[in-house]
Amino acid sequence: MDFSGREVEPGKKFTGIGLVIFFHVILVWGLINGGAAKIKAAIQKPLETKIVEEVKPPPPPPDLPPPPPPKLQAPPPPFVPPPEVQVQQQVAPVNAIAAVSNVKPESNVKPTSVQQPVPEAKAVGPVTVAGVVDFKQAGCKPDYPRASLRNEETGTVLLAVLIGVDGSVADVKIEKSSGFRGLDNAVRSHLLSGACKHKPGTVDGKPQQTWTKVNYVWSLD
Repeated sequence: MDFSGREVEPGKKFTGIGLVIFFHVILVWGLINGGAAKIKAAIQKPLETKIVEEVKPPPPPPDLPPPPPPKLQAPPPPFVPPPEVQVQQQVAPVNAIAAVSNVKPESNVKPTSVQQPVPEAKAVGPVTVAGVVDFKQAGCKPDYPRASLRNEETGTVLLAVLIGVDGSVADVKIEKSSGFRGLDNAVRSHLLSGACKHKPGTVDGKPQQTWTKVNYVWSLD
């Protein structure tokens, strides 16, 4: 069919033109009544800007220390072969006769060993011999103290006596008391009085001043 020659209906044409004009009129009225001001305000409204910080990537993990090297096992000790032991061959003893004698021994008794004399050991250092206190000499016995005699005091005194070269008593010390001071002092005073002489001590056989100890017994018999 050929539509090139078909004419458009005039009623529809005028209707489209009218609609276009109506829309333009509404648009102009809206702009006049404040639409333009709203558009201007929208244009002049400050734009909000936001600075978007760049997201930093997370820091890399710290460097881990390298793993320790594997422990090397100690090499085995070198093999040392055991020394070779050489076994010496045993040689059979040879029975050899050194000499032949036709002389008979005087006796079958074997000689015994002769003991050698042992030299006497010499004493080391000086030889000291202590002196001797003799109370049995005439005038060498001390008198019994009267107070001790009345009280019937008895006992034994241990004395250390220093005897000089001439036999006199140089000093007396009481080593152990008899239990009564009167008895102790009586015998000590008698020895220091020089009433009698005693035998002096010797050092290597020569008279020397030496200490000696003696007991004196006080009794009522």
